[in-house]
Amino acid sequence: MNYFLTYTVYVLILSVLMGISTWKLFKKLGYNPLFAFIPFYNYFIILKETKHPKWWAILSYLPIVGPIMMSVFHLYLMSKFGKTSFKDKLLTVILPFIYMATINYGKDVKLEDENDLFLTDEEKSAKKKDSFIGSVTFAVVFATIIHVFVTQPFGIPTGSMERTLLVGDFLFVNKWSYGYRLPMRPLAIPFLQGTIMDTGEKGNPKDDPKSYVDAVKLPYERILQFSKPQKNDIVVFNYPQDSVHTAIDRKDPYVKRCVAVAGDTFEMRAGRLFVNGKPETVLGDQEVQHAYTVNTGTQLDIPGMYNTYGFLPVREMQNDKGGFTYMFQGLTDKTAKDIKTMPNVISMEENIYPKDSATISYKLNADKTAYTKSIDTTQSIFPINKPWNQDWYGPLKIPKKGDVVTINQESLPMYQWVISEYEHNSLENKNGKIFINGKETNQYTIQQDYYMMIGDNRDASLDARFFGFVPEENIVGRPMFTWMSLQGAFKDASSSYQAPFKIRWDRMFKATNTGEANKTSYWWIAAMILILFFGWEYFVKLFRKKNTEED
Repeated sequence: MNYFLTYTVYVLILSVLMGISTWKLFKKLGYNPLFAFIPFYNYFIILKETKHPKWWAILSYLPIVGPIMMSVFHLYLMSKFGKTSFKDKLLTVILPFIYMATINYGKDVKLEDENDLFLTDEEKSAKKKDSFIGSVTFAVVFATIIHVFVTQPFGIPTGSMERTLLVGDFLFVNKWSYGYRLPMRPLAIPFLQGTIMDTGEKGNPKDDPKSYVDAVKLPYERILQFSKPQKNDIVVFNYPQDSVHTAIDRKDPYVKRCVAVAGDTFEMRAGRLFVNGKPETVLGDQEVQHAYTVNTGTQLDIPGMYNTYGFLPVREMQNDKGGFTYMFQGLTDKTAKDIKTMPNVISMEENIYPKDSATISYKLNADKTAYTKSIDTTQSIFPINKPWNQDWYGPLKIPKKGDVVTINQESLPMYQWVISEYEHNSLENKNGKIFINGKETNQYTIQQDYYMMIGDNRDASLDARFFGFVPEENIVGRPMFTWMSLQGAFKDASSSYQAPFKIRWDRMFKATNTGEANKTSYWWIAAMILILFFGWEYFVKLFRKKNTEED
């Protein structure tokens, strides 16, 4: 209810501003000036008077698309009073209620005659151009509505979900899978997630220009939630510990597999995953993968291996024995067996971190000749006070709504983000005492469900083992199908080699969340939709021409 109350206030404020700045103009149009204050109806009148589809009025206050359509409607209204110059249009878009108010309270404002019989050729051309711009604008708005309220495209830039989802797969995500999460930043640029542009590695990401207005915000609310994420679902969610964006729905989108739900106990033993003490269930479209270190006497033909095995992230370095060392991040059992039998392979060992050891990363030397081990402080295991790593992790119980958990110095690192960031409480830890919302306490009641999201390619995945629990409010939805798949579309930072570019036709228009090894391709349905979309107007014109000839 908080969401709808805030949204109602937002609509009323805009309606009051609209009424104050245009009531005289509505009176000149022949309407009661009070109509200028009525939400939706005020824009309905504008569309009626300017001979545009009146149902567009329902778009006027929708999140994201509302501000766009309002600007269009304001331009329509100004055109009724002869304000059609570039300066007029710019001021109407940039300072709508201020500029319209100057026209509204001006003494010389007059209603223009819209009768086409009295228009010059130049004016008719301008009107036709405005109609075209209006059509293009509505096409953009329609696409934005689909993007915001129905489904969202999503690309796979990393190998964390190989070989279930491949680097270069482009998906459509169903936003209604777990109930629709209402937009929380209603003023935003369409199609952009968090920022307008990236200022680069030297800049601070927090300084990148935002694609949304953070000051205008709505609380979290989810509607029509008939199901929640289940074990083995592939889920798209907003990265919980994104420090750049405070808006939940503007945080970076991630895709992982939900391996444990609220109330489950998650554990990794020597790189193998267990839930509630039982080994994971490997679905038909999953392939178990592990990291390996391979020592060879001569170089391996990595480009040729890419052609044979597909995804193959690897780092190559010369070793002190005159040979080469290769660090593969994700090899299936079959691929590992094939590589081990190659004549130039001297040794091959699966990489498993020792129990109770810190997370280790490999960084390229300044002269770019070799990699050295280093402690990776940017990918600290969650929680930071546990002697765990990505191969030996847990057991960790996933918080469930209604759970009462003990809060002390030992458990605080586990629940700190839950209390302060995800459930929006004030939290203080001073003089050995813990204060929540100003009150000293040693327990806390969990307010929402949490999930453990892990990549299928476990040794190449930045997942919940590093950033912790994923709150329910961060869930976006389930991927529906892969509409395009391009090998080599993204540069793999974890590999010394770039995969050769090619289109993977066999993956296009296949469902992503079935768990089946051999998924059905629905490319023929996509082809029919495209034919209907582009051919409809042609067939309509042909039909009209035929009827005209018969008459």
